[in-house]
Amino acid sequence: KTMASSKTQLPPEYPSASRLSDSECYPAYSASLKCLEKHYSEGKSKCQKHFDVYKECKKKERASRLERNRNRSLFS
Repeated sequence: KTMASSKTQLPPEYPSASRLSDSECYPAYSASLKCLEKHYSEGKSKCQKHFDVYKECKKKERASRLERNRNRSLFS
């Protein structure tokens, strides 16, 4: 018996979706996950500061993106 295809197919990437690792907020995201791993049994409240920092970063990132899009001209 022969295999029809020995290559594994990867799911298609979505070009419009930005990668999390490219985000300015990635360090805050990583810190919140590390905190969760460290304090897993104690609950999420131990990591609230990390969540707040990440949430604030995402708000700023989104506002910045919206501002860039607002300043773009469709007819340039």
